[in-house]
Amino acid sequence: MVNAQSHVINKAALDEAVKVRVSQERADRDAIVALLHRSDVRRIAAKAGLSIDKAAAAVSTLQGRELQQIASQARQVQNDLAGGASTIVISTTTVIIILLIVILIVALSD
Repeated sequence: MVNAQSHVINKAALDEAVKVRVSQERADRDAIVALLHRSDVRRIAAKAGLSIDKAAAAVSTLQGRELQQIASQARQVQNDLAGGASTIVISTTTVIIILLIVILIVALSD
């Protein structure tokens, strides 16, 4: 027999779990927005006819797995660009365009 008390979480633990999740979501959104504000990303978006401002505004609508995946990709691109990797220019450009399109599609679907 399962004791009902074994499944109860105290308020402090619940508050901490919510705080951690909110903090992670904020960090994920910040990572995406930081990538979008890079001048090289703005240049790529302009050439592709994509609006950085709309994409940046749409970041706040991302949540859950979508937010985590896009943030992970944004961090990887940010690391590649910050590291000065010149051999990945085409793939980085492609990833940036894909990220922008995904962000805009998610925003339009809401």
